[in-house]
Amino acid sequence: MDDLELLTDLHRGGTRQGPGGDDETRLAIELSGLRDATDLQLADIGCGTGASTFVLAEELDTKIVAVDFLPDFLHLLDTGATQRGLADRITSLATSMDALPFDDDSLDAIWSEGAIYNIGFETGIRSWRRFLKPGGILAVSEITWLTADRPAELDQHWNAEYPEVATASSKFAALEQQGYSPIGYFALPEHCWLDKYYRPMQQRFADFLTRHEHSDAARAIVDAERHEIDLYERFSPYVSYGYYIARRAPD
Repeated sequence: MDDLELLTDLHRGGTRQGPGGDDETRLAIELSGLRDATDLQLADIGCGTGASTFVLAEELDTKIVAVDFLPDFLHLLDTGATQRGLADRITSLATSMDALPFDDDSLDAIWSEGAIYNIGFETGIRSWRRFLKPGGILAVSEITWLTADRPAELDQHWNAEYPEVATASSKFAALEQQGYSPIGYFALPEHCWLDKYYRPMQQRFADFLTRHEHSDAARAIVDAERHEIDLYERFSPYVSYGYYIARRAPD
């Protein structure tokens, strides 16, 4: 197995493939102003196994295209949608987020929780804007510095992992430059990292390593995840995911 296959295997067993929470998705819905809208067309990009997709389908009057490039994740999403009675509201689509098939001006909202980093925040918000109807909503969560300064160890780690990591003010500036009007923001609290993501993943480490016979590649992935968890536990006041809600501004 290559590293992507190993990572997929580690994360397929999680309810979430990144930090987040159902209540936080609901808060983003409230800030978006979509609660009372009807007959929405929405794309959930980088949806993983469907944690945010299911909340959106339950809370909004919407048809959702759930996009992920990993068919294994989408199979679990489809199964979950059927179990929840949501299959008629959700269509899964296996494709890359940089090759989306949507028509211009066709979507009322684009959602992406913890996934836009795969193509970069600025590339994502720029390339996805054309799919939104005028006034359409963009809601994304993105790794964000919570302070102007932070410990060097943390700074070095995240800048190596994702050079676009920045403060919320920088992300707001990028949104405005790319033709959006920001309308809401909040930082994910610790329980979205620890209770919803890291602790469940830690519980899967032993079985994951056993399945892969403690191979060097499997152990390297677990070691990298343990290092990230350790950094978060020591430095959580400095970093989180910021949840950004913005409206497509007039051309």
